Amino acid sequence: MAATIACFFSTCKSPFCHRWNLTSASGKVKGPKRIQTRRLAVSTEQVSTGGETATNSGRLEKRKRVEEGTTPLRSDANPDGLEEGERKSLKDYFEEAKDLIRSDGGPPRWFSPLECGAQSTKSPLLIYLPGIDGVGLGLIRHHQGLGKIFDIWCLHIPVMDRTSFTDLVKLVERAVRSESYRSPNRPIYLVGESIGGCLALEVAARNPNIDLVLILANPATSFSKSQLQIVIPLLEVVPDQLHLRVPHMLSLMRGDPLRMAMDNVVKGVALQQTVEDLSQDLVAITSYLSVVADILPRETLEWKLKILKSASTYANSHLHAVKAQTLLLSSGKDQLLPSKEEGKRLRPMLPRCVIRNFDDSGHFLFLEDGFDLVTIIKGASFYRRGKFHDYVKDFVPPTSSEVTKIYESNRLIVAAMSPIMLSTLEDGKIVKGLAGIPSDGPVLFIGYHMLLGLDLAPMVCQFMIERNILLRGIAHPLMFFRAKDGVLPELSTFDTVRVMGAVPVSATNFYKLLSSKSHVLLYPGGMREAIHMKGEQYKLIWPEQSEFVRMAARFGAKIVPFAPVGEDDFGEVVFDLNDQMKIPYFKAKIEEYTDETVRLRTDVEGEVGNQKIHLPWILPKVPGRLYYYFGKPIETAGREKELMDKEKAHELYLQIKSEVENCIVYLKEKREHDPYRNILARVTYQATHGFTSDVPTFEL
Repeated sequence: MAATIACFFSTCKSPFCHRWNLTSASGKVKGPKRIQTRRLAVSTEQVSTGGETATNSGRLEKRKRVEEGTTPLRSDANPDGLEEGERKSLKDYFEEAKDLIRSDGGPPRWFSPLECGAQSTKSPLLIYLPGIDGVGLGLIRHHQGLGKIFDIWCLHIPVMDRTSFTDLVKLVERAVRSESYRSPNRPIYLVGESIGGCLALEVAARNPNIDLVLILANPATSFSKSQLQIVIPLLEVVPDQLHLRVPHMLSLMRGDPLRMAMDNVVKGVALQQTVEDLSQDLVAITSYLSVVADILPRETLEWKLKILKSASTYANSHLHAVKAQTLLLSSGKDQLLPSKEEGKRLRPMLPRCVIRNFDDSGHFLFLEDGFDLVTIIKGASFYRRGKFHDYVKDFVPPTSSEVTKIYESNRLIVAAMSPIMLSTLEDGKIVKGLAGIPSDGPVLFIGYHMLLGLDLAPMVCQFMIERNILLRGIAHPLMFFRAKDGVLPELSTFDTVRVMGAVPVSATNFYKLLSSKSHVLLYPGGMREAIHMKGEQYKLIWPEQSEFVRMAARFGAKIVPFAPVGEDDFGEVVFDLNDQMKIPYFKAKIEEYTDETVRLRTDVEGEVGNQKIHLPWILPKVPGRLYYYFGKPIETAGREKELMDKEKAHELYLQIKSEVENCIVYLKEKREHDPYRNILARVTYQATHGFTSDVPTFEL
């Protein structure tokens, strides 16, 4: 791995001056003095916090800040040659920590990792506040991904620094206030773990009028309930013996190794490779015990534990003043703090708080395999560049690794369904595959919504794999927010849906998607069609009036009618809404579920407005096969004036509906001639031709 450069500027009394003289006597710009290390960052600030106060409320001109070195210097290049999706390891953490503390000294300071790519000028600032180690490299496995969407500052607290918690708060507060003044319409993210979580909460409590977003991983607000409390007096009694236990704290970084090994085997990763990966991290931990001892010598550990106690007390006493949007990340196997229980306690106390639980993870969540902070932020809809989250403008497309993970999680379902996809070329010819799908947007897909949305996963995955097209689905609001808390599944259940670009149904979001030339997926039948009654398979339950034609025509969108067929080969509804509403227990539950969600189409008459939340009982069958037929795209370009007429728009609406029904009829007829419609026939075919071979279907 290529070496990189780290620079730390000389200590100063003021937080915003004399960090580096960027100009020589002749007025020419000079580069910073560089200290050769293996792979670190360019530091931006060293601050003496003892007795200092913020100057001018932290308000400085942008030009002055650049000249004085307040804004982190960064490299647009990828210094370590990392490929997309490649992440650093625990070994990198120890190597870079060793370099960082080698000539450590002075007060706390900021640095920006070199491997963070060049972010947009509109990217929000992300400030990382470290845990008990204080090194500031806790996000090292996420630097590359985070650097594409954030401007990243990391706080480094030198090993021998004894800055108090309140002075650390002032240091972070000065940076937050200054950056807020510089970019008042952009949020500032505070990502803190352990003691850093307490630091973030305290800064948020003191600055309720600044737009802050908190991401807290196992915050140390639960210190009073932790076994770490007994370590403080023991350090004074048996310091040498107890210090031998410090490496054990770092050995907890991987959470549950057995669970991760089993997960990888299930995903198809070779057992030998899994064992090798686990062994490498174990070797890394045991090989760097001296680095751990250098990071947390006895005196520093004793000081950090006292800081933890103080931080917990301060943060808990001011929780009522926190108004910031908060994402809690709680580990279920944190052996240092009772983090899972603490997450349950904090969630109702913080007014704008959501939680994500990681039941098999340990205390050092950010350093664990399989944990991707960028994916978590996107899945929770926590990434925004302005005052409010915009599901279209703030959307960050899924990475290749995210798509791969999503596909792997649905691999067995896709294999069992063995989907066949047909599309129509411009000349009307039907072909296998998605060659007939328009590449350039906006494109609007209008189709039949299969029972429980069984058609979604195979279709979305195939579009990404075959055509590199992301379908932006318009989905029910229950996947994004709730009218009130209750018994419905946690919102985290739908994180994958949000990562893949779905948006809550609304005219505004529909408009924005079309204006951004997206490939938009819309089911006019909505939830009512997806949780239909007995005997309603393949019945289009659409509104009487058009809801999308005129909007599509406004942007000249191509409309692709389509239909999936095959749900009746996988299961049959045997206990539907009508049956459940006759039983008081189920009726009460349905009303409870429905009250938790935002109601749609309340002014629409007929069955399409009957959107009570329930789960029909389904009798499974021996799996058949899924078929998709995408009809010939319908052009609306040049017809905007014509389709502004309600009657003309309604005519096109009925035409589209008729095309979808024709797609269903076509597939139901053709599947009768598929010799591999039954899963047993497909398994037999693959047993002789290879289990990765494509199973043929009917002739076109």
